[in-house]
Amino acid sequence: MATHDPDLKKELDATLQTRKELGPEYESELVESFLEKLDQSVDRRVRRQVAEQQMQVARGAQPRRTDATSEFWQRFAVAVVSLVLAIPLTAIAVGDTGLVGLVVCWAGIVGVNAVHGLGVPPKLRGRAGRRDEDLD
Repeated sequence: MATHDPDLKKELDATLQTRKELGPEYESELVESFLEKLDQSVDRRVRRQVAEQQMQVARGAQPRRTDATSEFWQRFAVAVVSLVLAIPLTAIAVGDTGLVGLVVCWAGIVGVNAVHGLGVPPKLRGRAGRRDEDLD
């Protein structure tokens, strides 16, 4: 799967250019709009992966397991994206609410990264899947 989405890159470039033209007063709306598009892109990718895995299972193949390298790059990508998005989010939070906004914003960023980084280990994912099958 390609890690770069050219449409999403164009959207980010357009959002940044629009921000330069409109100024900081429209920054929160622009960030929200871009985040919605990012969310839709992630949803499409996840749905596509789930559909591919279901097709593999339906054909009798074992679902593809992520190896350690793939898992590392996924965690790295989440960290990079969260830091890139942290810049405008921090500016918005500090501009609107000051120090309290800064603390809440970074608590959220750290929280997202912690939850993703401490996610369910692969061994437990396999067990959880078997437990779900046993319940059926």
